[in-house]
This record gives sequence, C-alpha cells and structure tokens, in this order.
Amino acid sequence: MLGRHPRRQELRQLVAHLRRGGVIAYPTEGVWGLGCDPRQRRALRRILHLKKRPQYQGVLLIAGRSSETSRYWSEAGVPAARLAEYWPGTTLVLPARPQVPVWIRGRHHSVAVRVSQHLGVCALTRAFGGAIVSTSANRAGQQPARDLRTIRRYFGAHIPVLHARLGGQRRPSRIVDARSGQILRR
Repeated sequence: MLGRHPRRQELRQLVAHLRRGGVIAYPTEGVWGLGCDPRQRRALRRILHLKKRPQYQGVLLIAGRSSETSRYWSEAGVPAARLAEYWPGTTLVLPARPQVPVWIRGRHHSVAVRVSQHLGVCALTRAFGGAIVSTSANRAGQQPARDLRTIRRYFGAHIPVLHARLGGQRRPSRIVDARSGQILRR
C-alpha cells in the first residue's frame, strides 16, 4: 500500500464536498489527480474547464476495490484473468455499461478504470462509497502536478486537497485495453 492513511475528519469533509458537486485534488501512485462524483455532470464540467480539456475524450475512474467500479463496466469480452493480471495499478479500458453517461465515456463505448493501491485513494473511495473521477491535475499541455505547490499554482488555493504523499511511480499509470491486452499508454 502506498501513501499515508488520511484522517477521518479530512475524509468526511472531502466526501461531503464531492457529494455537493465539488472538485478535489488528491495524490495517486504517480501524480496528483483532480476528482469529482462521476454522477454529477456539473462537477465534471468544472474539471474539464479547469483543465481546458474537451469532453469528447472521456475521463477515467479510480477506486480502491473493483466492486466500487462495477456499475460502470461490462465483463463482455474481457478475460477474467486479465483483471487479476493488471489490477491494482494499471488503468484498464473496459466495455462501458449502456447507462454510463457520455460525460464519463466521452465519444467512446468504453470506460477507463483503475483499481488503486494508494492508501489515500482507497480510504477516499471507501468513504465515498464508490469510484470517483480521476484525471491528472494539470491543464492541457502542462506536466501533471507532482506536489501540492504545483496544484496551488495551477488551480489556486480553493480546491480541497487530500493530504497524503504520492506513491512511488514516476508517471501516470499504464493504460491497457482489457479485451485485447494491447498497451495504449506505457
């Protein structure tokens, strides 16, 4: 497990903020992320606005357990062994369930999901009760944030933060197509 376990009070405040449609910043295995409740379109629009990123690309979801993500993806055509091979840690592109909204999947019929081993992410999604949006904390064309000072420089001091350390990776997670096993990003 990576990072430090966040305090309960901090988790309660962040979860309340997410449920009100807010955006938070939090550390992952390799870079800082911006997150929100994936069911709240307005919150995701705020993230896309902060990042200056188009909606058609879609976003990925992150959770500490695969059960927290299962409402978003279908097992159709996905070898069961592939999930065990790549989770936790790797982002898998999976077939999206029909009810997954366009603001999550973008123009795709798939959804990107990562099961994390980062203690902070695990505690946050457990307290939240499900997966959250995970997109690197940067504007288009900038390097993803690797420290809190960069988060503040990019987005100001108004975004609530999960206070924990990054994990030991040097870059964002690898992305793999779950059906074919093809590596989409190293």
